[in-house]
Amino acid sequence: MDWSMNNAFKTYKDMQPRTMMDLALISNIDPIDIELDSSEKGNVASTAKPRKKTMTSVYLKYFETAPDGKTRRCKFCGQSYSIATATGNLGRHLSNRHPGYDKIGENVASSAPLPVATVIKKSQPQGGAPQVDYDHLNWLLIKWLVLATLPPSTLEEKWLANSFKFLNPSVQLWSGEKYKAVFREVFRSMREDVRVSLEQVSSKVSVTLDFWTSYEQIFYMSVVCHWIDENWSSQKVLLDICQVPYPCTGSEIYNSLVKVLRMYNIENKVLSGTHDNSPNAIRACHTLKENFDGQKMGPFCYIPCASCTLSSIIDDALGTVKPVISKMREFVQELNASVDISEEFIQLATAYQEGSWQFPLDASARWSGNYQMLDLVHKAGKSMDAVVRKNEDMLGSGMLLNAAEKNAVNIVHNYLEPFYKVINEICVNKYPPTIGMVIVYMDHISDTIATRQPPDWLKNAAEEMFKKLRSYNNQVCNTFIYMTAILDPRVKCELIPESLNSENYLEEARAHFVKNYCSNHFSSMTSGYSAQDIDETGSVSFAEEIARKKRRVSMSNATDELTQYLSESPAPTKTDVLEWWKVNSTRYPRLSTMARDFLAVQATSVKPEELFCSKGDEIDKQRYCMPHDSTQAILCIKSWTEGGLKLKYKSTEIDYERLMELAAAATTANSSTATAKRQK
Repeated sequence: MDWSMNNAFKTYKDMQPRTMMDLALISNIDPIDIELDSSEKGNVASTAKPRKKTMTSVYLKYFETAPDGKTRRCKFCGQSYSIATATGNLGRHLSNRHPGYDKIGENVASSAPLPVATVIKKSQPQGGAPQVDYDHLNWLLIKWLVLATLPPSTLEEKWLANSFKFLNPSVQLWSGEKYKAVFREVFRSMREDVRVSLEQVSSKVSVTLDFWTSYEQIFYMSVVCHWIDENWSSQKVLLDICQVPYPCTGSEIYNSLVKVLRMYNIENKVLSGTHDNSPNAIRACHTLKENFDGQKMGPFCYIPCASCTLSSIIDDALGTVKPVISKMREFVQELNASVDISEEFIQLATAYQEGSWQFPLDASARWSGNYQMLDLVHKAGKSMDAVVRKNEDMLGSGMLLNAAEKNAVNIVHNYLEPFYKVINEICVNKYPPTIGMVIVYMDHISDTIATRQPPDWLKNAAEEMFKKLRSYNNQVCNTFIYMTAILDPRVKCELIPESLNSENYLEEARAHFVKNYCSNHFSSMTSGYSAQDIDETGSVSFAEEIARKKRRVSMSNATDELTQYLSESPAPTKTDVLEWWKVNSTRYPRLSTMARDFLAVQATSVKPEELFCSKGDEIDKQRYCMPHDSTQAILCIKSWTEGGLKLKYKSTEIDYERLMELAAAATTANSSTATAKRQK
């Protein structure tokens, strides 16, 4: 139902006139042109000095004449009057329903039809409470939709509009189509900023691919670009959310990916692509490599996602105890829902010395939640049984686990412990895991599983787990991954698995280094002196002579950099890799350039915490529920704003901080006015 003007509270009649804020948030912004009805075009307030008009014209500017010429309609609330109605009645309507507009005359332009969130600079009478242009509300709602990942159709819900009208009947939200048009234009403006920023990237970049299917059964691909900037900081930006056309095979994925790369003009910069291990994604990346190799655009390698591999392997083991995990999840959900039962559990766990537990426990269906179920049975079996028996009427006896079930859980828990340690390491780490450390982790897991003897009921799952691990290791066993791994100062050659540690790989890496990172990038360094080291007479500075004598390592030969680097012991495993290279880039000027390129190669196609932790559930829900006409714009804009880009409309930044200041000022002033009236 709609709130009609007759339903508004009478207290609005007592409100004092309010004027616009004396500010201009967004200067020189053009009106939104989305070809709506004629009443919504050309209503941008002019900054020129207004001409004096009669009071009749002042009132009539807030009403529009119906097509039949028989009625006039209020632009704010839609109330209709006969064309013969006296202007005095129209003025009383404004006084009763839209206080302030009947008195401020030419100092206020009609805010309801304005399509742009601008604040026009106008004179403000003394003592008046500030009022934010209601178009500002629409821009604030746009920011809300972006942050909450909601489609524009959310604002078409009648009860939401009625809630705003309850607060102030003059509030008028844009139509759903107008919101969509604004989002499309914001998306285009911000995408151009992303494109320009990528033009400034001097190093190679790597891309990661992620795929999902929406509730409309539309197949999407996200493409994220990664690189390391000149300050040795890891950077990334979402390039696009692509709708992959049916039948969504490798060919369609390839064409969609190439379109994105060409959009941002980074085809000649891409060094690697990390996919989600699906056959179609592998075929698409293989085709891209063939294309790059044919055009001689430089080396390119596609890499399987380590996180997706681990997740698939873990699912094999968890499948053997799936019924027990389901039963445990019901128990945990009951614990989370009841404060009394959870407190009982905590007291019993303390009494039985079965650990300290923080509620709510993770009950998600991802790795973090599943391992929480195993951990609960493994560490707090007595407390769990006691709670179920004490609350049998509520929980039922079916939640009790028998000895065989507990034994199975303990075996699987022990079997997956190395996975837990590895996943915990890569999820809590401040920086994304490098290829070098990931292959070290995967090699450790392979050795651990190979040396264990699982019971008969777990053997089939164990064999499948080991097969997937071996497949991953085979895919990353190449020169490209070798080069990426040894450039991690914590790994070098010493920690690389035996399957990857080959003299041939080392020689190929050396050849690639000499060919691509010696003459072209550092022609000014071949003599050993830079321009600033030589004075105006052409002589080498005295300071430089001393510095060259004191240097520990001669860098006159490019290959010496690689030899010297590999001859030194690996850095501690807790070392910040990028910080290490930032500090040592002067020692290895050529090799550090290669490291900037190759260390941007991603070991996972998605953030590990999004795949293994409950955070991923929220992301999946947002993606799944987004309609096709909003998915690209909303998800891209959200990612770009979270990455630090400003929300823009037609190349003009929307100053949301100032909008919020205006809203807060208006709220405070109106509250003070209401308080003063009550005191009277």
